[in-house]
Amino acid sequence: AIGARIREAMVEGSWEEYAESHFRSFGTICSATQERQDAIEAMMDEGPPEVMIVMGGYNSSNTDHLAHLCRKFTTTYHIEDAACIDPEDRTIRHKPDVGSATPEVVVTAWMPEGPFDLGMSAGASTPNNKIGEALVRILEIRGVEYQFTG
Repeated sequence: AIGARIREAMVEGSWEEYAESHFRSFGTICSATQERQDAIEAMMDEGPPEVMIVMGGYNSSNTDHLAHLCRKFTTTYHIEDAACIDPEDRTIRHKPDVGSATPEVVVTAWMPEGPFDLGMSAGASTPNNKIGEALVRILEIRGVEYQFTG
């Protein structure tokens, strides 16, 4: 989007010839982000989970995009980190919509009773151990104690 706007400005400034020969813009995305988007699309094609958690920074446009993709198919919670899941109160604090200006909200009845399908994805810069911490908190809500080893 930014590249297209720069090119438009060059054309508007009578630099179209320069823009044609010296300016190129590519729609690039890092491979890790592309892999996550592809995995989410495959998951949703197979039948979306009842609840989807997308973990990553609220200022990350890539993580925002992952959450946006998921919201098209299922109930989705974009959380910043494991601390957003409170096992004691059984709540989840999340950003309900795309955009950094969207405030967080706390939801109490977010996890269905009984068995359910849960999907989880994370932004490319979210470390695996942080994802594991969030999963442990989810298990704690269900009364399952689990500790990672190693």
